[in-house]
Amino acid sequence: MKHAVIPSGASLPELYRSLAGDYPKFFKMDTLSKLGFLLAETLCKDEPGRFTPREDRAIIVCSREGCLANDLHYAASMEDFPSPAFFVYTLPNIVTGEIAIRNKWGGETSAFVMEEFDRERLSELAREAFQDKCTRSLFLAWIDCPSDTEWVAKAWLIDKEEIENQILD
Repeated sequence: MKHAVIPSGASLPELYRSLAGDYPKFFKMDTLSKLGFLLAETLCKDEPGRFTPREDRAIIVCSREGCLANDLHYAASMEDFPSPAFFVYTLPNIVTGEIAIRNKWGGETSAFVMEEFDRERLSELAREAFQDKCTRSLFLAWIDCPSDTEWVAKAWLIDKEEIENQILD
């Protein structure tokens, strides 16, 4: 099991340039999606056959705030003319799509909004994801960003063989 963390306040553009640098759509993303994208880049950057399409990797992203920070930007833009750039990121599951598209992962994707970080519940979700016979690996993340400058962002890349009776650290 691999684990990655992006510290609150880190320069996301700087991290992007050091990890990827070849996905211009990154700069249009909301903070939630940028964090998910960068966690996936961190965990998968050295993976053999990195961008080969695969149907066996699922994605689960959990959060307390979801995309609330971006919702507030969108609401503010409605005073003049609503911004389509903000509107596109007003669903918390958009992050899973951004990760899937970038990495060509075709497995199940889910986004959950929950009251707080709960290791046991995340471990349950991971075990449930592996009930799907097609799922061999899972990108699991807790990304909570109440603002564009403060967040908790951590993720795990888990193989099916590793999940039995484990609780995430």
